[in-house]
Amino acid sequence: MANAETIRAARALLRRARQGVLATVSGDQPHAALVTPATAPDLSPLLFLSGLSAHTRQLQSAPRCALLVAGEAAETNPQTAPRLTVHAEARPEADATLRARWLARHPYAGLYAQLADFRLWRLVVTGAHWVGGFGLAARLSPHDLLPDAAAVAAVAAAAEDIIAHCNADHAGTMAAIALMAGARMVAVDVDGCDLAAGERVVRVAWQQPVVDAQGVRAELVRLARATRVDPSASR
Repeated sequence: MANAETIRAARALLRRARQGVLATVSGDQPHAALVTPATAPDLSPLLFLSGLSAHTRQLQSAPRCALLVAGEAAETNPQTAPRLTVHAEARPEADATLRARWLARHPYAGLYAQLADFRLWRLVVTGAHWVGGFGLAARLSPHDLLPDAAAVAAVAAAAEDIIAHCNADHAGTMAAIALMAGARMVAVDVDGCDLAAGERVVRVAWQQPVVDAQGVRAELVRLARATRVDPSASR
């Protein structure tokens, strides 16, 4: 089993990824495509895909796929970049809440997301491979990588209220945490939150995964104190 530091790094990389490479195959024809992922509360990658694209047609006939996301290289050698390959089964997803979550991560896509041939897909994780740099590789099972289901459900149930409260009563704190004027919280989960202003979106990670709404509050108080902002202050 991978150690806690590896799992935390892999999850954080997937949560903050705004682009990746989707690998698909149908028959004897492999294909790779640039895609723009977000993550569901349970860490499942979400993709908004056109039915006209080759990779979507391949997923429709052969849903097994892989998604590669990568971070910044520590040196000039690109091989020093951390990266995660997620192995998955792709399924069309009709949940409007997950659609909104994807759009919150990619607000620029609002126009083409209305086109009839686009739909949301969810990648159900079956495994993963993490490379943190030279000699730092680990295979991750879904049990290793995915967050605790009860914690995911608890935070998801409170997410709407958390987001509304933070934006209505602590807008100044959100902007200070994001280091971005006018930033508002647009998504929250067990690993962190997304703060956005216009089309710019910043991922803020918790120090440790949380298990409920009180854990989210504690992390926001910690972040507010780190930015020297009074968390009880209004906008």
